[in-house]
Amino acid sequence: MKNAMRSILTMAAIMMLSIAAIAQTTVKGVVVDGSTNESLPGASIVVAGTTSGTVSGFDGSFAFELPKGATKLVVSFVGFLDKEIALKGAQDLGIIKLESDAVGLKEVSVMASIVTDRQTPIAVSTISSDIIENKLGSQEFPEILKSTPSVYTSKEGGGFGDASVYIRGFDSNNVGVLINGIPVNDMESGKVYWSNWAGLSDVTRTMQVQRGLGASKLGLSSVGGTINVLTKSTDAKKGGVIKSSIGNDGLKKSLISLSTGLMDNGWAVTILGSHTSGDGYIKGTDYDAWSYFANISKVINEKHTLSFMITGAPQWHNQRGNKHTIQQYRDHKDEFKYNSDYGMREGKLYGGAYGYNYYHKPQAQLNHYWTMDDKTSLTTSFYASVGSGGGRRVYGTQSKLLGVNYSTGEDYDVTMRTPDGLLDFEGVAAINAASTALGSQAIIANSVNNHAWYGLLSTLTHEYKQFTFTAGLDARYYKGEHYNEIHDLLGGQFYLNSSNVNRDANTWLKADDKINYYNDGEALYTGLFGQTEYVTDDYSAFISAAVSRKAYRRTDYFLYEPGNQKSDWEDFLPWNVKAGFNYKINSIHNVFVNGGYVQRTPYMANVFLNNTNEVNKDVKYEKIITAELGYAYTSSNFNANVTLYRTNWKDRGLVKSLGGENVNISGLNQLHQGIEVEGEYKPSKKLTVRAMVSVGDWVYQDDVHAVVYDDAQVKKGEFTAYLKDVHVGNSAQLSGSASIDYEVLPKLNVSVDYTYYGNHYADFDATKRTDIATSGDSWEMPEAGLVDAGFRYKFQIAGLDATLNTNVYNLFDTEYVSKAQDGLTHTTNEALVYYGFGRTWSTGLKIKF
Repeated sequence: MKNAMRSILTMAAIMMLSIAAIAQTTVKGVVVDGSTNESLPGASIVVAGTTSGTVSGFDGSFAFELPKGATKLVVSFVGFLDKEIALKGAQDLGIIKLESDAVGLKEVSVMASIVTDRQTPIAVSTISSDIIENKLGSQEFPEILKSTPSVYTSKEGGGFGDASVYIRGFDSNNVGVLINGIPVNDMESGKVYWSNWAGLSDVTRTMQVQRGLGASKLGLSSVGGTINVLTKSTDAKKGGVIKSSIGNDGLKKSLISLSTGLMDNGWAVTILGSHTSGDGYIKGTDYDAWSYFANISKVINEKHTLSFMITGAPQWHNQRGNKHTIQQYRDHKDEFKYNSDYGMREGKLYGGAYGYNYYHKPQAQLNHYWTMDDKTSLTTSFYASVGSGGGRRVYGTQSKLLGVNYSTGEDYDVTMRTPDGLLDFEGVAAINAASTALGSQAIIANSVNNHAWYGLLSTLTHEYKQFTFTAGLDARYYKGEHYNEIHDLLGGQFYLNSSNVNRDANTWLKADDKINYYNDGEALYTGLFGQTEYVTDDYSAFISAAVSRKAYRRTDYFLYEPGNQKSDWEDFLPWNVKAGFNYKINSIHNVFVNGGYVQRTPYMANVFLNNTNEVNKDVKYEKIITAELGYAYTSSNFNANVTLYRTNWKDRGLVKSLGGENVNISGLNQLHQGIEVEGEYKPSKKLTVRAMVSVGDWVYQDDVHAVVYDDAQVKKGEFTAYLKDVHVGNSAQLSGSASIDYEVLPKLNVSVDYTYYGNHYADFDATKRTDIATSGDSWEMPEAGLVDAGFRYKFQIAGLDATLNTNVYNLFDTEYVSKAQDGLTHTTNEALVYYGFGRTWSTGLKIKF
């Protein structure tokens, strides 16, 4: 018995020692952002000199068993400086704070309203620079958002930078786009031309899509949401990057980035440059683009830091300008790559009307960060953007010689084409050369849109106990210069144009002379904003408001004589208010609710009718009422978000030109509502699974009244546009995605992404919906499912970190319609469409030093 008891005790002792030994090999901790204390999911925790380690969960936590002899951990996360931690056996490392690898990032994040997950009560999705770098490849910058709930992207004209993005059914006119907190939507029209920002993919650090109200405190007129781009700052660590990529249809891209790191004297400099060129997937869409970025920072002392940033992307690209019927594509030899809008000129590819674009829109910011004390800070940004460029057009009494009927997608009877089906520019040049008395009958002109934009954005933040008070000033001045400029007389000696009342109609006009129109649009904006936020461990709430003065003035040099060319300022005083509440039920569950009212200034085209200085008598403020209810689940290896939303857009203004007259449509109301679900599962260090589904119901609520005016604003007639219950077009109302990223071998990751689009309706012209007999919903595009695939391999070259990255988009070469214009009978046969791209690919090598 004693022997048996002794054996049992010996075995128990051995087991206890074994358990103790195992316990001694376990290390755990929580990785957080040192500036915000926000958890960092996906941080890498590795035993120094080995591949043994793990990644942090969605709550930032980790735990794993150490191999024998481990003495040091290296904790790293994209965008942060690595941290080394000495080990002393088993231990709980507690909170591990990582510091940003960029100077002034915290201050820019505050100014840009970058939000903290599970604290700010809004619907938000964050796309890191790592995802952009690994998955964007040869796609357009907005396309990285296609796996985000309620976001739809397409390539529009198919040329470089022609992508468009919709959020909850609203186009770029109604989506606020901010770069480092600075608004970039055109101050006259609200549009964002992504070709002007083609270099952003190279310099973006973080991109947040804040759907609905968004977190920006500015008086933005975004209806669908806000795209908030945070660019790279000056790197705190010395080094650089070289990248080279190739892809389908002659794609070539080279990039270099260099940084001094934060030097002992407080200076830090980061510069980047890239060049991209190719032939384009669609026929006749070759392109050439550059991008540059520089950020210079000076840490003056603990309280003051100055930072200067400039970025730009000069580019030109050919594009397609016309949609066609499905049958027209199928009948053409180029099928879905068909482009009707280019030809050859003097031996070189030459885009016709709406077939060529060029632009350069640099933006510069001078930022001052002032930490007044532990609780108070002031961030001020002076910024400027001076853009120049335009797009090609065809004009003249015989312009149809080089035209396509945009209503049918067919050539005119007189359209001239070469035997291989291209626009016959040389044939038209011969006609112009023979027209010695009347001059050129068809010419190439550029529709020029230059602008100068200057602004000041200043934000004061003060913390008091659990409260954070924010107040600021947003001031902007914009002047846009618009005109047509003769580019190519196409073989003729001169061109006649009678549009300028201050010039003899028989004046011989040559290259660089202005024709058709010449006017300036000015916009002056001054806004005040404020917010109060209350944050505890369990709940948070905010209320914010903004009021502004926005004024437009128009100067027309062609329609009016000197002394009468400038209009009065047309003033508007819009305001908005929004509030939200977030409750953390426990460490896993939280819910939020928000709501707001936005009063929006009508765009300039709705204020001044038909490109004249005549003011629209019926112009109204547009009103947006929106609300959201959300739930989030967060555990160590799984998180999910569900959002219900409802946005009512009332009194939307719409002014259209119709046969030399103006159609003023009033009382246009839209209702956008739906549900969004997204989740991410990380069962192991090697595997990540993401999924999303969004279901929307976006419709026009009423039949609307339209009044027709002539140029003198004399009423010429009226009609009813039958729009009730018609679905909003050109944005899929049912979408979903699923992606898997798996490390199949050490340092080798393979990913597969599936994206689905359904309930996708064609856009329409309200002025053509005047017959109740042909009223009804727009044509619904066929549903589409697309698969992308990619891999990345990390290795070393001569002791330097290197990454080889390859992506294939639309792997199975699926044919699908990406955008459409509805016909009178809402059928497949009449719809004019753009087809999406088939299979494309890119591969690149990146080396860090």
